[in-house]
Amino acid sequence: MTSKFFDYINLHKGEEKGEKVLENIVANIAFKGSNLWILACAIIIASIGLNVNSTAVVIGAMLISPLMGPIVGAGFALGTYNFLLLKISIKSLVVATIVSLVVSSVYFYLSPFKDVQSELLARTAPTIYDVLIAFFGGLVGVISITRVEKGNPIPGVAIATALMPPLCTAGYGLATFNFSYFLGAFYLYMINCFFICIATFLVIKYLKYPTATALDTKKEKRMRYGISLLILVLIIPSFYLAYNLFNEKKFTKTVEEFINTEFTARGVTVIYKKINYNTSPRKVELAFLDKKLSKENIEMYNRLLQEKGIDNVALTFKQDEQDIKSEIMKEINKQNSNLSEKDVIINDLKRELANYKVSEPGLVREIGVLFPSLEQVSLGKVERNLTDTTSQVDWVLMYKDSVVPINSEKIRITNWLKARLQVDTVLVVNTYQPAVYTKE
Repeated sequence: MTSKFFDYINLHKGEEKGEKVLENIVANIAFKGSNLWILACAIIIASIGLNVNSTAVVIGAMLISPLMGPIVGAGFALGTYNFLLLKISIKSLVVATIVSLVVSSVYFYLSPFKDVQSELLARTAPTIYDVLIAFFGGLVGVISITRVEKGNPIPGVAIATALMPPLCTAGYGLATFNFSYFLGAFYLYMINCFFICIATFLVIKYLKYPTATALDTKKEKRMRYGISLLILVLIIPSFYLAYNLFNEKKFTKTVEEFINTEFTARGVTVIYKKINYNTSPRKVELAFLDKKLSKENIEMYNRLLQEKGIDNVALTFKQDEQDIKSEIMKEINKQNSNLSEKDVIINDLKRELANYKVSEPGLVREIGVLFPSLEQVSLGKVERNLTDTTSQVDWVLMYKDSVVPINSEKIRITNWLKARLQVDTVLVVNTYQPAVYTKE
């Protein structure tokens, strides 16, 4: 029973030859020529995606990125004590990182849109969950690389571990001189690189790949201590950030419930709300449409909020009419701005529609009275290309006349329509086609 269980989890089944694995890893390490161009293009694509807040574009850039190569190479080199390969991998990773930072910084510096989008913000505060994603993503990646049948998990690993977006966000931080964004994003990038590398190292050791250099017990122990120390150095801040994120979400949820219970549920209209967790004391600002609070009421609500388990918080109310009016005007202006953009689009569509709209509802009936032989009359407008760059919208009349299918009738209809519509050009088409008989 035990042997059958181990057969299910045995990584040696379907394993690729070590020489072939090494060959594939070495082939993807160097960042020269085409690889460097692909990396630069991927960085620009990812930067555009972050800039316009497009998740699909960012995912596409992650799929293009060749950054996984030197990271996996470094993990493989550590696992086999191949220090020459480790040196080449680290050098390639440093080159790729510098190129990525330079390209993304230049893009964001030149870009006219420098607003912080949610896709950017998501890469500025890594947590322990990012460590877990990088580690298990790295495990999937190296297991796939060491298989005879590679399968298709590598694209998924590239998306999950997300090496490109943090680098681009770090570039944004440099371009806008926002070093807190740079440090947070670059820390996330380091977490991803290091834990993909560690996952690769562990799998290579588990599979017992032959070592390139023989190490004595003392040196091997020193190397393991160094890796353990680096793991602690990178994990501890992520635990703190995860704990901080948990507290922030808990604080926001408690405040929202307090506002809903004490004010919204009691029919008070809240027209302004601002919750700031990252100040000391933490701030909650509210403004109501028509409710005024006394000093005693404000103190009471502050006590009630603190009784909810939130310390070091200041609950303030905007009650000055000018402040309230300014907030209302800001909201109205924001909505007017959105409406004005829609109005422009609607007006453009109306003008476009007016070019092709037939505003002569009784004209077809008049044609039926004046030219009774006409059948299947259709009236409309079409656009004709006069040259490569110019076009013209003309009236067109299509009809079927099997009784008088002669040119003089067509000329008479054309002249009448020009006078009736007061236009210079009218296209008149008789769709009647006489039957053609052939001898057998």
